[in-house]
Amino acid sequence: KKNKKRKITAKALVKKKQVNESNGKATGSDKVPSKRGNCRFFLDTASPKEWNELLPLGIFHGVTTNPVLLERANQPCTIPHLHQLASQVLLETNEFMAQTWGSNSQELYENGMALSLPDRDRIVVTVPVTSVGTAAASMLIRSGVRVCLTACYASHQALVASGVGAEYLAPYLGRMTDAGKDGLAECVRMDRIGKGLGSDTRILVASIRDVESLEYLAAQGLDTFTFSPEICRLLFMEKLTDDAAADFEDAARRGSVL
Repeated sequence: KKNKKRKITAKALVKKKQVNESNGKATGSDKVPSKRGNCRFFLDTASPKEWNELLPLGIFHGVTTNPVLLERANQPCTIPHLHQLASQVLLETNEFMAQTWGSNSQELYENGMALSLPDRDRIVVTVPVTSVGTAAASMLIRSGVRVCLTACYASHQALVASGVGAEYLAPYLGRMTDAGKDGLAECVRMDRIGKGLGSDTRILVASIRDVESLEYLAAQGLDTFTFSPEICRLLFMEKLTDDAAADFEDAARRGSVL
């Protein structure tokens, strides 16, 4: 009887997948373009207006948020509201990152568990890479929650992220540079530390101020970035490309009347 029940369950899952595919609804890893490789781009905003405009471009693996971004977008920083935002983002992407909060590691842990509850496969909980935050991250990881350690400002913090087994570590490139550090070099060193340790922790570069920094780090082998809507739009600003596209359209129009 137990074996029969397992077979029925497996058939039901296959049938559900077929129904989703027939309805044109990609689920889980089906949403990842096969030629994307290892790269993961995240849109760094809590604005649904920006999501509606930019997520259909298809270049983003997910969306990153934090309490500051929520405040800027006039979005409540509550667990029920973040669940609503996650459900919207996950219709078009693979991951939604939300930052936990609390005055101690237990509160950070409990809020992180609540934030990730609707979909532990695709909701990633971000936690500051402090000693208190890392203790909470450790508990979350042991409970099956995907974790990003955030607010990283020094390459040695890559040792912490690798040691605790975080999926992501988010260095703030622009803010490191503002503080007088060589932000680009710090990010490259973090990536090398992780690879040297054989760690699977991804370096998720944040606080990116210009496209040139994005290009440079990608050429150095980093493959995971979160950037603002402004940086996203800059990726599509190239007059020569716009002129060529206009020429194609003009030629197509002329050809349609031959």
